[in-house]
Amino acid sequence: MQQYKLPVTCPSCNSGLNVTQLTCPSCSTQVSGVFSLPALVRLPQEEQEFILQFFLTSGSLKEMASQLGISYPTVRNRLDDLIAKLKTIIPQE
Repeated sequence: MQQYKLPVTCPSCNSGLNVTQLTCPSCSTQVSGVFSLPALVRLPQEEQEFILQFFLTSGSLKEMASQLGISYPTVRNRLDDLIAKLKTIIPQE
């Protein structure tokens, strides 16, 4: 079975998409409304995988560098760039 990537931007105007309906696979109950996509879902797949790797290595940049085959400073820079990007996506209180 082919899995499709969840679209996060409009193919016509490139604006961010919202979820408008959720369906329970067990009982078919449907919930309608306008729901924002979570911040992490709005990131490109590569950045989502980087965050997952960060989590799975317990935040060890040294371990990430080893597993990804790149230098520690490169991992640090990617993390800093991702943090800056997330700060623009997540509303600050």
